[in-house]
Amino acid sequence: MSKMPVLFIGHGSPMNTLEQNDFTDAWKAFGHHLPRPRALLVVSAHWYFGATAVTAMAQPRTIHDFYGFPQALFDFEYPAPGDSDLAREITELVKPNWVGLDRDQWGLDHGTWSVLTHLYPDADIPVLQLSINALKPLDYHLELAASLHALRERGVMIVASGNVVHNLQKIQWRQRDFAYDWAKRFDDAVVQQLAQQPEDILRICDHPDYDLAVPTPDHFIPLLYVAGLAAADGTKPEALVRGYSMGSISMTCYGLGAGLHLRENASCAARLPEHIPPDQTNI
Repeated sequence: MSKMPVLFIGHGSPMNTLEQNDFTDAWKAFGHHLPRPRALLVVSAHWYFGATAVTAMAQPRTIHDFYGFPQALFDFEYPAPGDSDLAREITELVKPNWVGLDRDQWGLDHGTWSVLTHLYPDADIPVLQLSINALKPLDYHLELAASLHALRERGVMIVASGNVVHNLQKIQWRQRDFAYDWAKRFDDAVVQQLAQQPEDILRICDHPDYDLAVPTPDHFIPLLYVAGLAAADGTKPEALVRGYSMGSISMTCYGLGAGLHLRENASCAARLPEHIPPDQTNI
């Protein structure tokens, strides 16, 4: 079996669940053109607490972890099954690191289902979530990611859901496509770092715009899982989608082993970077 692709999705507002825009069109294209996985393991920015755990229930609940949005968003359900056998497989795979089995506490939060409803709208692929351990240093997440690389050869697609730039205090709610200069600089620097040396992604923490772009680490850490998997594979992630939302949120998406699949079909909605030859950019 060939390796499953890895994705980092800049998920933005929960309203992307219900809306159609350039970003959701790209996510739909990913799901349509990438190989169908046996299961999905999602690292979401929104399960950020003091332990490392993986969901292990047969039917994870849809968690509405937000407030102030339309009722239609609270009514939304993503009834994907879980996979307790895969959860146990993951706990063995990452040893000596410890990962707890969560059988009844969490489920699928909006960092997961707001994206998967576009990637796999039928909700018929088993989905597990891996928590982000808030008590661990950043390099822990790179190491844990590397230990998950064997899952790619077992039919599991790993999806990291967060935002490279995520500063809620600086949001400009009425400027949907606006980006601050500092947000662009930092986002560009991450693109360059991942394209050259993903194993050294933590160098980006010394960037002069890091504190503005990453005031809290929860949305940034999912990116480290893509970097760690790239380092384990000896390959480099590719920026698949670039864009910004409301000034201080980056919607950039990355793929590891995804670009070639997307280029096979000229109807793919995701626009790849400028260095792709002109006859292959409209995908």
